[in-house]
Amino acid sequence: MSARKGRTQARSAARLAAVQALYQQEMEGTPMARLLDEFHRHRLGATIEDVAYADAEVAFFDDVVRGVDARRDEIDTRIAARLGKGWNLARLDRPMRAILRAGAYELIARADVPTASVISEYVDVADAFYDRRETGFVNGLLDAVAKDVRA
Repeated sequence: MSARKGRTQARSAARLAAVQALYQQEMEGTPMARLLDEFHRHRLGATIEDVAYADAEVAFFDDVVRGVDARRDEIDTRIAARLGKGWNLARLDRPMRAILRAGAYELIARADVPTASVISEYVDVADAFYDRRETGFVNGLLDAVAKDVRA
């Protein structure tokens, strides 16, 4: 496996884990330090119920989770501005909020990651949880956020 492909897979695993961590944080209110420690020690690259999780790029995982936490108000404002009439963040289920927040964070704060890569990766994450309609929603909403934050 090439180093580039390995890095891409490690980033993909980090994004999926970040969405799971953000979901857990919203569900349980887990303090950030404990949340990161739990994922570092028990989830990233672990085998759980005979499923081996890919090694994730830990620094990237940490950046996304911490970044969403630190900039949640800004991120939520960007997402809410792109929701359809009559919709707000509270109407979205928690996994969808976690996916959109993580993707929006990368679009806002990680200029080193190409827009198309961010959107494609979070569409793939959404595909693990949802049907085609919802993955299209993630694609459209993150594309709209990208147009707002990346000129």
